[in-house]
Amino acid sequence: MRRPVIAANWKMFKTTGEAQAFAEAFLPLVKDAQEVDVVLAPPATALSTLSRALEGSAVHLASQNVCAEEEGAFTGEIAPRMLTDLGCRYGIVGHSERRTLYGETDEQVAAKAAALLSHDVLPIVCVGETLEQRETGQTFAVVGVQLQESLAKIPPDRAAQVVVAYEPIWAIGTGKTATPEIAQEVHAMIRERLREQFGAAGDEMRIQYGGSVKPANAKVLMGQPDIDGALVGGASLDPESFSQIVHFEDGDAA
Repeated sequence: MRRPVIAANWKMFKTTGEAQAFAEAFLPLVKDAQEVDVVLAPPATALSTLSRALEGSAVHLASQNVCAEEEGAFTGEIAPRMLTDLGCRYGIVGHSERRTLYGETDEQVAAKAAALLSHDVLPIVCVGETLEQRETGQTFAVVGVQLQESLAKIPPDRAAQVVVAYEPIWAIGTGKTATPEIAQEVHAMIRERLREQFGAAGDEMRIQYGGSVKPANAKVLMGQPDIDGALVGGASLDPESFSQIVHFEDGDAA
């Protein structure tokens, strides 16, 4: 049985004070969430603040990005060991916004994922297709290549520690959500590709859905056999809303 992982990606929102206020409101709401891994990925400026605020809780800290290099003359970047120093348990790599806005390639994503894992930070590796690619029947081909190349540097004996996040780009921030059937279809394909790439570990790897997840649709989405959690954007900015997603098993199906 794979343990669900529900992650908040705050993107470029929240100051340190706002992050602190969120933690103070959120932690009491999820103190009894024992059956899921809960993750907060704030902007880099708030990592230290949240690291202290989450101390002693079961909520994990994550980065939104990382540099693949150990250290050096890389202005503006953050090395994996710096994230470890802050207490990060997870790290997001290959988010569609990093790929589309900043030109990150599968090769760069693979290097970042491997760098995180080498420092015992669990990578959340994002894959997903555009609306044009979906409408032209390229979803499986595009996502399949992203998977193979973005996970190319993961040692097979550590593959089970990697999380994959399927985020259809056409459903991010648009209010559109893949139906549970559409999401499951792609997740099932991802599961099969993971089995091909990593063998039995492919059945252990958790696959999140990330495309306009909200309290109203969380339960039905995560009730699909190959959906093991969610990567949540806008709905994670409010502590009450995100806590409802964390408690998806207690909610009503949409």
